[in-house]
Amino acid sequence: MESSLFFLLFGLGEGAAYAVLGISIVLTHRASGVVNFAGAAIGMFIAFAFFRMRATGDVILPLIGLPSRLHITDRPTVAAALAVAVAMGVVLGALSYGLVFRPLRHAPALARVVASLGLLLYLIAVANLHFGGDQDVLAPVAPVLPDRDVALLGGAIPIDRFLLAGIVTLVTALLWTVYRFTRFGLATRAAAESEKGAVLTGHSPDRLAAINWMLASVLSGVGLALFANIGRLDPVDTSLLVVPALAAALLGRFESIVITAIGGLAIGVAHTEILNLRTDLTWLPKVDLQEAVPFVVIIAAMALRGQVLPVRGALVDVRFPASPRPVHRLTYAVVLGIGAVVVLFTAGTELRGAVITSVVAVLISLSVVVLTGYVGQISLAPMAFAGVAAFAMVKLGSGAHLPFPLAPIAAALLATGVGVVTGLPAVRVRGMSLAVLTIAAALAIEKLVLGWSWFSGGSAGTRVPELSVAGADLSVSRGTDFQRPVFGVVCIMTVALAAVAVANLRRSPTGLRWLAVRANEKAAAAAGINVSGIKLSAFAVSSFLAGLGGTLLAYKNQALSTDSFQVFSSLSYLALTYLGGIASISGAFVAGALSQEGIVTQLTSGSRQSQYQFAISGVALIVVAIVAPSGITGVVRSAGRRVAAGVKRVRGATPQQDTPA
Repeated sequence: MESSLFFLLFGLGEGAAYAVLGISIVLTHRASGVVNFAGAAIGMFIAFAFFRMRATGDVILPLIGLPSRLHITDRPTVAAALAVAVAMGVVLGALSYGLVFRPLRHAPALARVVASLGLLLYLIAVANLHFGGDQDVLAPVAPVLPDRDVALLGGAIPIDRFLLAGIVTLVTALLWTVYRFTRFGLATRAAAESEKGAVLTGHSPDRLAAINWMLASVLSGVGLALFANIGRLDPVDTSLLVVPALAAALLGRFESIVITAIGGLAIGVAHTEILNLRTDLTWLPKVDLQEAVPFVVIIAAMALRGQVLPVRGALVDVRFPASPRPVHRLTYAVVLGIGAVVVLFTAGTELRGAVITSVVAVLISLSVVVLTGYVGQISLAPMAFAGVAAFAMVKLGSGAHLPFPLAPIAAALLATGVGVVTGLPAVRVRGMSLAVLTIAAALAIEKLVLGWSWFSGGSAGTRVPELSVAGADLSVSRGTDFQRPVFGVVCIMTVALAAVAVANLRRSPTGLRWLAVRANEKAAAAAGINVSGIKLSAFAVSSFLAGLGGTLLAYKNQALSTDSFQVFSSLSYLALTYLGGIASISGAFVAGALSQEGIVTQLTSGSRQSQYQFAISGVALIVVAIVAPSGITGVVRSAGRRVAAGVKRVRGATPQQDTPA
């Protein structure tokens, strides 16, 4: 009993971080109806800037291509660094709302999710560029909080755990008082219910939202700066603390600050208690079981409450990216396939590798098109399903000795089962709620399934069996011959078949039902469509495509590790597919070309510039979400229609001009 209580108290510090981030998410949702997936990333950058200021006296701005370093003082202090962190939080909060989310106030949930992911990608890339190789300098020069231990329950607990919990309790009480009794708090709550009502009472919803965004950014930044006392800052891992924070916010229904804070603390202590159980119960699998806590909490909240995200009256999802009916399917498949094959057999090794990378990326992007573009189910877990299939294929190939193509197909079917199980909650939830669920599921699959040493080989990874058919070697490399064209042909044929199949599904009654469910679930149900079955069918097709993509990625890399299937990769695929055109097959091909180490990267700057590419992609994603939700291919189609209409008008006017009076 004492041991359990000891570990529960030890987890207060971790829970305090989740609580602060969860509160910041509640504030931004109250103010603007946005579930800010970039909330922890904003705090991460501010925390990095805090420690850089404390160590060197430099202020680092989240900019690329412009001067981003300002030297302020040669003798930095904690107070000066804290002032910089607060100021940066104010500026980042105001800019995030004013430039990104204010223009999307009346946009559908998908556009707002994508915009927050664009901001997330940008901040992670900028943090890697400015701080990625400088972790030692960023370690606290002196602990912000006291670092001595307190003797308790037969052990020693760092006092900063209690201080962090106390700070969170004080902040929660203060915010509850402000939003309950002050004019500003009451106006914010009123605007959350009805923006028109707030305007009629003399309040500006935009000003209220901007102030709340600034407050949320300051909270997350200062909170993570204090949390760095007990945990290591990392651009990606720290940004993904948003997952347990989202779970805490869900417990509070994105409304209650008090319940969110309690939920965050509870998730933190549950993490440490599960670590304690792993030590005592040796029969438990050697995986990070504690990473399942946010997923379990989210599943429980959604099962008990259904659509847990409250809907603001002024923010109604009415628009979706256009989904054109595919035409000339076989013609495009043959022409593009032949063109890619020609490049494979004529280009150098690096360009061949880029083509193969892009082709595999097209297959995974097609899975996003089916689920999110055609059915409107926002899934942030395609690479989790790809990872399940990749490692399963290795087990089936090397263990059960299944040959190609049976091993990849069987592995993709296993991923399909995982995808359908993950999609079961989609029967009751959609939009942002489903996005929250799937990002938690992706993290749980990454840590529990892909992190299981028996399944994935552990930290050492695992070798992939060579690809061969009837004794013919079709692997990506042989001896000194790398990126072999014959392997690229296998990838091209697989993607061509998948693209044609998706095009046929889009044109079929199933595809029409997908679009009907996307447009209006109630109307689709009234028309006799089985909405639950249609959603699960889309999850099945999407996860099967992602699984096939994962198997091709395994054959391409020849060695597998969990690093290839992180949550960050799933977010990147959704971002690039939206950028290309998330509701069209051509958008998947554009996303493949834009993928990291793909064709565009190789032809422009090479893989050295991947972080710049992520940053630029993040900005482009925000711009596209605001001004062109149909993506690059949608813009091209619209321009083509305008040109065709202009030509038709000119041709129609010419005979009349030639007719005698």
